[in-house]
Amino acid sequence: MAEDGEAATTQALALLPDVLFLDIRMPGRSGLEVAEVVSDEWPEDRPAPLLVFITAHDEFAVSAFERAAVDYVLKPVTPERLAVTAARLRARLADRAPAGSGDAAAQVLQVQALAAGAPAPEPIRVIRAGVGNTVRMIAVADVICLEATDKYVNVVTAEGEALVRMSLRELATRIEGGDFVQVHRSLLVSSRHIVSATRDELGHCSLTVRGLRRPVKVSRAFAHLFRPM
Repeated sequence: MAEDGEAATTQALALLPDVLFLDIRMPGRSGLEVAEVVSDEWPEDRPAPLLVFITAHDEFAVSAFERAAVDYVLKPVTPERLAVTAARLRARLADRAPAGSGDAAAQVLQVQALAAGAPAPEPIRVIRAGVGNTVRMIAVADVICLEATDKYVNVVTAEGEALVRMSLRELATRIEGGDFVQVHRSLLVSSRHIVSATRDELGHCSLTVRGLRRPVKVSRAFAHLFRPM
């Protein structure tokens, strides 16, 4: 048991459980955010945990989780529905993926993709971002990458950097006209600016991005996106 998303993350990485039940809405971090962090920092020598998401009365969420490769439990929880979840977990544990397979990351990505089909707010074609006392009007096509920094998103272009007071998740779902690839839970990179992907002897992936002087490290949760390259 954990009282909020931060505690859930800490306990999951300390105890390394086989199964995580995560409420979609929690203080501190949402269930999806907890799953992202845990997947990214999970030890490579341990099989990834199975994820069960818990949600309130939300018809879209229920239909989405039914189609995803994860289970969900609708609140209030009933013994009958929990028994179905337990049976599914037993079956998955019996055929569990080997260590380092990224199974948890795949589960998170599936739910995120399904959630993206929900009705979205008005799309953003031009990002209004602050630089000191000035507001810059940045075309989405000019953005090299978007990086979450505390309560802001740092918008990086060839002309410099600017801040948007919005979560990375919200901005990512609203920007239009750009083709961005998530390479870390706190970083999106424009595919137009990706020059190459390199894997080292340990299997870690990094990107060379046009307009950035530093290489961009790809977290384990998203490394599979660059394997064909």
